[in-house]
Amino acid sequence: MTAPGRVHIVGAGLAGLAAAVALVGRGRSATLYEAGRHAGGRCRSFADAELGCRIDNGNHLLLAGNRAALSYLERTGALGTLEGPLEARIPFFDLASGESWALRPNRGGLPWWILVPARRVPGTRARDYLEALKLRRAAADATIAERLDAGTVLFRRLWQPLAVAALNTGVDDASARLFWRVLVETLGRGGEACRPLAPREGLSESFVDPALAWLTGRGAAIRFGARLRAFDFSGERVSNLVFDEGAVALAAGDSVILASPASVAARLVPGLTVPQDHAPIVNAHFRCAPPGRAPLLLGIIGGTAEWVFRKREILSVTVSAADRIADRPAEELKNLLWREIARACRLPAAPIPPARIVKERRATFRATPDQLKRRPPTATRWANLVLAGDY
Repeated sequence: MTAPGRVHIVGAGLAGLAAAVALVGRGRSATLYEAGRHAGGRCRSFADAELGCRIDNGNHLLLAGNRAALSYLERTGALGTLEGPLEARIPFFDLASGESWALRPNRGGLPWWILVPARRVPGTRARDYLEALKLRRAAADATIAERLDAGTVLFRRLWQPLAVAALNTGVDDASARLFWRVLVETLGRGGEACRPLAPREGLSESFVDPALAWLTGRGAAIRFGARLRAFDFSGERVSNLVFDEGAVALAAGDSVILASPASVAARLVPGLTVPQDHAPIVNAHFRCAPPGRAPLLLGIIGGTAEWVFRKREILSVTVSAADRIADRPAEELKNLLWREIARACRLPAAPIPPARIVKERRATFRATPDQLKRRPPTATRWANLVLAGDY
């Protein structure tokens, strides 16, 4: 039997970092390769010269029920960098009616909260929530809008905003089956699993920098500026990693984890089928002092803005499945989004604070039934090559 060799991890986004931390934690030797100058991929922070402060490239909300993510942060010593409420309380503001409320699922798995009007969405009845069970037996090609009644208050005020945020896909196109899995892992596990958590400082300070320090402190090698051009294959194994600056030969016991974006993986791995339709996300970061007692997270119903995140020096808004606004000029988006944020957060509409618009045109694959069929398994036909990543 060949002794376990070194693991070569290509891609230092969150998937690559998590793989490296898990393997090094089990005593494996690892080398992490990243084409860019920074780790973290879409989950990192950077200094914005125009705003004069650090901002996150996107808004990534973590729920307390995500055990894998919390385990990763605990192992790297970063669990204490998160903040969030002690109970699941997610506030909303409806632009059309001016109503404010908070969704408050109870802590345990038995959902008695739907029986309490003050805990559920205004204008809904307890039996309305049972409609979600229609998703459980949805056909593989069914969409959310085909299984749930889009004309109800509950759909407009809860199912739609949750689905779009979780899947980055409009409800007319998003997979009903996948949304059911989201609900099972969140509301289905009770309020304790739904507590929102976010970095106290920034994404890099929680998810990236502690992991890099933890890995290097345990002997892992990290190479930035290492762009993989090709794999050399020999029989059923990857034999060489071909980088711009030369090839890295793999020993007999070495293995490879490819944690690159789907399009890169399809170029490197012969015959690999991956999702090919991607949806954009638009984030707007406004430099201003958040209002006193502002919630960590606020959902906005009925506008362009969807979720507002409170940060130290920033109010930040996310618009998912943002095809309808991705091509609009930044100045126009600043004006539009700030009007909605100001109303929801009870702030002056003018002057508009300094802002940065960040557009991620290929943020995630579009979670439609057709695209889900294109998701590959993690294992490949090569014995020492596996895949990692959100696709």
